[in-house]
Parts: sequence; structure tokens; C-alpha cells
Amino acid sequence: MILNLAVRLGAALASPPRTLAAAESCTGGAFGAAVTDVPGSSAYFLGGVVAYSNASKVRDLGVPQSLIDAKGAVSEEVAVAMAEGAAARFGADIGVGITGIAGPGGAVPGKPVGTVYIAVAAGEVRLSNRFFLTGDRDAVRGQSVARALAAVLAVAESGKGGGT
Repeated sequence: MILNLAVRLGAALASPPRTLAAAESCTGGAFGAAVTDVPGSSAYFLGGVVAYSNASKVRDLGVPQSLIDAKGAVSEEVAVAMAEGAAARFGADIGVGITGIAGPGGAVPGKPVGTVYIAVAAGEVRLSNRFFLTGDRDAVRGQSVARALAAVLAVAESGKGGGT
């Protein structure tokens, strides 16, 4: 399923040609790995940042510390800021931000293990979703990658997000 989504995403990014960058936290680089499993992905995938710590989110993606303090690192607002930061850092047409709690620890009140936020920033378009995923750490991470690929694919197939 993940490879199929990544192949479809590559085709959607080809016409009109658009580029993609990623900001990953809970997926630890698995989104970028899935995208680059597709031969020829260097034509559209510019790169990614694994911003696992809050300091990295601030330093490497420009997420305001005040936003993390107010909303928490696992929040819609931070996911959107991560997506915007990835697009800006790499000069990509589309950025994706993924942040969540893969487990087994890390849950906080209102944010159980499996809480994941995925955001896509493409030009003026902002798409964000919250998911409550189930399973162990690997399952949550895998589901997060699949849902992030699907979110970027939805934006790419809509024709939004500019072009290079």
C-alpha cells in the first residue's frame, strides 16, 4: 500500500511538475524513505528534515518556540508550521509536516499514544488532519506514513501547490 501511494504521488507531482519536501518527527525519516523508494523520485523530492526534538523544530524548520509552548509539539498548528518550514527550507512547492506520539510512552492528557497530526502546505493551500491511530510503535509510524502520502497525493492530484 505504501509503495503504491508513493508511486501515485510521484506521477501526480510530474504533471504539472512540482517539488516536495518533508518535516518528520514521529516517523523518523520513514516518509522520506517511502518517497525515495520510487525510482526517479529525485526529480520531485528535494529533501527532508527529521526534527525529532523541539529544538530541531525551532532551529531547522523555523517553528516558533512560543507556538510549541502554547500548543505542544504534537498539535495541528505545529504540524502546519513544520510543513511550511520544510517547503521554505528546501524551496519546494509542497511541504508536509508529521508530528505525533508513536508510543509506547509519551502520552499526555488529551493526546494518547497514536495521536498524529499531518499537515500539507502548498502555496496558499493548507491541509491538516488529526488521527488517533492504533497498534504498536511500528504500526503507528507506518499508518502515519501512509496517511501523509495520501494527504500529499490529494493536494497534488487537485493541481494545487504551484509548479516549478
